[in-house]
This record gives sequence, structure tokens and C-alpha cells, in this order.
Amino acid sequence: MAITNVFTAHPATVGESWAGHARFALSTSGMLAGAALAAAIHAVVPCLCETTASRTIDRLHAMVHGSRSDGGAMIDTVETIEA
Repeated sequence: MAITNVFTAHPATVGESWAGHARFALSTSGMLAGAALAAAIHAVVPCLCETTASRTIDRLHAMVHGSRSDGGAMIDTVETIEA
């Protein structure tokens, strides 16, 4: 495998350039870091950031799989899962 293929093979499978794929992946990692921080804050002070992490997950799901109203892959939200 050529060295350039290491950087371009996967992005090409999802119709992106390396730069576009890197931008999306870095954006996703930032959103996940924010959701993780919100969840940690919520763990310590439950009245804060009550839905921040789950809303971020829903937003990321829509970005990757399409919105639920458009027939994107369905997942259960945290609010609908019984403990």
C-alpha cells in the first residue's frame, strides 16, 4: 500500500478528501470532549448539564447517519432507556 493511500483510502470511501475528513473528525472529537465534560459536571452537580451530553450524541448521530425524521438509523435516546 502506497503511503498516500494510508491517508486517502478511508476518506474516499465516505466521499471526502483527506482535509475534509480530518476537519469532520476533529470537529467530532471536540463535540465528544464537550459532551464528556458536561457529563462529568452533571455527575458531580446533577442539576447542571442535564441533557447536554445526550443532545450532543443525538446531534452527532444526525451528522453521521442523517436525521431521524429523514429515516436515519434509529437509536434510543438516553431518556427512553429504562434502568
